[in-house]
Amino acid sequence: MRTDWMLDPAIAYLNHGTVGVANRRVLEHQRAIVDEIERHPARFIFREVPGYPGGDAASRIRQAAASVATFVGADPDGLVFVDNITTGANAVLRSFPFEHGDEIAVTDLGYGGIVNAARYAGGGPGSTLRTIRMPRPGAAPEAFVHAVADGLGPATRMLVIDHLTAQTALILPIAEIAELCRRRDILVLVDGAHVPGNIPLSIESLCVDFYAANLHKWAWAPRSCGLLWVAEEHRAVVHPTVVSWGLDHGFTSEFGFVGTRDLSPMLSAPFALDLLASYGVDDVMRHNHDTVYAASRFLAERWGVGFDTPESMIGSMAQVPLPDALGATPEDAAAVRAALDARDIEVAVHPAGDGLAVRISIQIYCCDADVERLADAIDDLTPN
Repeated sequence: MRTDWMLDPAIAYLNHGTVGVANRRVLEHQRAIVDEIERHPARFIFREVPGYPGGDAASRIRQAAASVATFVGADPDGLVFVDNITTGANAVLRSFPFEHGDEIAVTDLGYGGIVNAARYAGGGPGSTLRTIRMPRPGAAPEAFVHAVADGLGPATRMLVIDHLTAQTALILPIAEIAELCRRRDILVLVDGAHVPGNIPLSIESLCVDFYAANLHKWAWAPRSCGLLWVAEEHRAVVHPTVVSWGLDHGFTSEFGFVGTRDLSPMLSAPFALDLLASYGVDDVMRHNHDTVYAASRFLAERWGVGFDTPESMIGSMAQVPLPDALGATPEDAAAVRAALDARDIEVAVHPAGDGLAVRISIQIYCCDADVERLADAIDDLTPN
C-alpha cells in the first residue's frame, strides 16, 4: 500500500491525521483538474464551477457537494465546501447572532484553533466563554455525557465540541450530548475534523445544529478541503467569513463563491471518495482501527505505561502515555519530537496530564515495522 502514497519511504509515518496524506491517484486527478482550469480559467471559475450568483444550480461544485453529502449522511442543500474545519467553525461563530449575556461553551479536550475562534466570538460585548472539564482517556462514554451535563450553564447558548478529539483521540458520544443540549435549548457546533473516512458518519442522525469537518485527512481529498453542514433553520443566519458576490443569493451561493481560489481540492473530493470506496470503506476503517488498537497495547506494554481507553472510543488514532522519565512540559515534548524527527519517525507528541504522550495515527500504508521503530526509539531516548 505504501507506494500508493508519495511519502518518503525512509519515514515511519504515524501521523496521518495531522494534515492528511493524499493518495497518489487523487493527486493525479487533481492535476488534471488544474490543467483543465488553465485551458480557460474565466469560463471554468465563473461559469462552470461555482454557485456563482446567476450561475447554474447544477454547477460542478454543487455536484461535488452532493457526492460528499451522500458520504457523510447529510442534506446536500445544507452542505458547502470550506477550506478546512477552522474556516467552517469560524463561519458559524462569527456570524451567529449572539445576544447580551449569551455564553459559548467549549471543552478542555477541544482543538486549540477552534477554542481560539470560540474565545474570539465570545469576547464581544456581553458574551462569555465557558470551559467544561472532561474526563481523561480511560473513562466510559457516559462519563463524557455527564461531564457536559454538569458543565453547561444557565446562560449557555452554544456548545462547541469535538466528535473525535484531536490530541486524546477519543470518539465522543455526540448524539447523546446533542440530545441533552436540545432539552436545554442549547445549540451544538461539532468539530468533526478527524471523522469523515475515520469512523462511520451520518451527520443528520446526530441531530446537531452545525457540523464542520475536513476531507483532506481521512477521506483522502487533497489539501485543503473541508465541509460545513448547517441545519435548515440556521442557513439564513450563517455566512462565510469572506463575504463576496454570493451575499443575499442563498446559503450555497454565498459559500460557493468567496473570491478567486483553487477549487481543485473540492472538485477532487468525489474521486477521492470513489477511490476510498474501491479499497472498501468499512475494510479501511476496520483495518486502521484494529491496527492502532493493537499498536497502542503493544507500545504501552513495551514502555511499562497504562493504556485503558475503551476500544469503542478509538477510531484510527490513539493516545499512548510515554515513560515518565521523558518529562512533562511542552519543552520536553518538543525535545522528544525533535529526537524522533531526526530518526525519520513522524508522530504527534504532547503533554498529557502529569507526563507526555504520543498520538499514533494509522492509515493503511502503515505497518508493524513503523510501530516497532517508534517503540525502539523511545526506549533509546528514555534515561535508565
